[in-house]
Amino acid sequence: MASTESSTYEGFTAEERAAMKEHGQELKKAARRGSRADKVVEAAQDVLTKIAEMQESDRIMAERVHAVIKANAPMLSPRLWYGMPAYALNGKVVCFFQSAEKFKARYATLGFSDLAKLDEDAMWATGFALTEVTAEVEARIAVLVKNAVS
Repeated sequence: MASTESSTYEGFTAEERAAMKEHGQELKKAARRGSRADKVVEAAQDVLTKIAEMQESDRIMAERVHAVIKANAPMLSPRLWYGMPAYALNGKVVCFFQSAEKFKARYATLGFSDLAKLDEDAMWATGFALTEVTAEVEARIAVLVKNAVS
């Protein structure tokens, strides 16, 4: 197969490399933590710290998403995942918030892993663009996270 300029692999972006580096640091930090209870508490604090560091528009959305997830799926444990706030069940990420700033995107994303029970027919959404978190959006997120862990 002939290679064309448009199909040439350019490698990972600087943002992707930074996310992978953050993930490695997260794994090392988690391995150094003490008891399971300490790990859960410290991981939750890491998420709140990461949210606090976000630019204002992303921070406001991430705070609301965090509150909705905690209220509607309290069995999910907050943790960082590739430098993003994420929510895990039995140590495996079910959903995450990706700020627009993280990958220089025009919108933030609420994403779900394949562990989320969102299956609907032969095709369903696993990522949702967020430009603001209104009461209507909060209600939709609540339904999604409840379904994801049902």
